[in-house]
Amino acid sequence: MDDGTAVLRDTDTGAGTVAEAAPQPDRASQRPGSALHITGLNKRYDSGFRALEDVDLDIRHGEIFALLGPNGAGKTTLISIVCGLVTASGGTVAVDGHDIEREFRAARSRIGLVPQELATDAFAKVHATVTYSRGLFGKPPSPAIVERVLRDLSLWDKRDERLMNLSGGMKRRVMIAKALVHEPRILFLDEPTAGVDVELRREMWELVRRLRDDGVTIILTTHYIEEAEEMADRVGVISQGRIIVVEHTTELMRQLGRKQLTLHLQHALEAVPPSLHAFGLELSGGGRELTYTYDDTSDRAHIPELLRALDAAGIVFRDLHTQQSSLEDIFVRLVRDSNP
Repeated sequence: MDDGTAVLRDTDTGAGTVAEAAPQPDRASQRPGSALHITGLNKRYDSGFRALEDVDLDIRHGEIFALLGPNGAGKTTLISIVCGLVTASGGTVAVDGHDIEREFRAARSRIGLVPQELATDAFAKVHATVTYSRGLFGKPPSPAIVERVLRDLSLWDKRDERLMNLSGGMKRRVMIAKALVHEPRILFLDEPTAGVDVELRREMWELVRRLRDDGVTIILTTHYIEEAEEMADRVGVISQGRIIVVEHTTELMRQLGRKQLTLHLQHALEAVPPSLHAFGLELSGGGRELTYTYDDTSDRAHIPELLRALDAAGIVFRDLHTQQSSLEDIFVRLVRDSNP
């Protein structure tokens, strides 16, 4: 911490306790109902590099929020500031209404973090390290909660194994167990499925859904954008340290998604007839495919007009199909447009 306050840090988890109590803040300015409320957050390093710039973000209780961005966009820096691992250069962060600087104990007790890197004590046993993690947050011993978490992650049969003897996927499960055992209300998953097998990925998302149903807020970063599309209630895209969009996943797909209508022609064309130029058609497939690109709002109404124009031009098609852009397509376009 930059204020000189003494911090005692556990070498296994990185969690810290602070030696002096903090004053109680005035919460009148905090937005009610927010699991995480960030205003004007900045992070600038001594080199002059700005990792985050004026980030505003509001995440609601009980939602799954996916934070997407290319490498170096600021995702991990943002998570690290919220979790107390990195000091912000400016701005405010409130976790469940608790300021992360003035009420750090209350704020951090509500957070569970599964980091991207596997950082474990190789000689510790599964049951012991998970139990120890619960105690770091001042929680009383609870063998029942430890057992439930280990069983949920298929770790109960491995409870007496040393971490050095576990596979990479099993170590990832242990990291998740350590993040969940103190019963946090907000869970950060930083690239949770990186390097794990299909079975663990499926089990992990089932667990995430159960946690969400229990009211836990899930904030995840992932390079598997199809997972975000399937799992997230809302998506935020960060690029060059700035949040460029936050939207419900379905609304983002509706607003920014594109659809393509491809017509497979009976006879090949050498060029698109002048009477069809207004539709912006693309000719491909050796002259046997016409593609019309449209969004899902205004341009859909032009499809009957296009079909009538094709008939008037004497163009016959034998088949057609539509294709919709994925969240990955939208993500790539947003990041490209934000980096001129």
